[in-house]
Amino acid sequence: QVQLVESGGGLVQAGNSLRLSCAASGRIFSGYAMGWFRQAPGKEREFVATISWSGGSTYYADSVKGRFTISRDNAKNTVYLQMNSLKPEDTAVYYCAHGGSRWHSSDQREYDYWGQGTQVTVSS
Repeated sequence: QVQLVESGGGLVQAGNSLRLSCAASGRIFSGYAMGWFRQAPGKEREFVATISWSGGSTYYADSVKGRFTISRDNAKNTVYLQMNSLKPEDTAVYYCAHGGSRWHSSDQREYDYWGQGTQVTVSS
């Protein structure tokens, strides 16, 4: 069993930054990939970013590439999402997810545990 707790969401103006954190407990954190997904009102949940077990490989959705950075600290069992140059279309509930293997994936079916989500609202 894995527990994931996200934090760091909030209300910001367009162009500003936020850093989301996801603290994990339970299964050995360092052996598994982690991901961030988001769901905007009235839309399906979508992939944002993912990172391999070691942090050596990352992959981003085209919509956030160059603006968002995913990272992890295996000593702290925490994964981060640094979000810069935020846009109103980034408004969503952001979810942290625990992968079922070492390697990153954009496919939600590859993730076996999910956090409760944290709201990010970007005003224009």
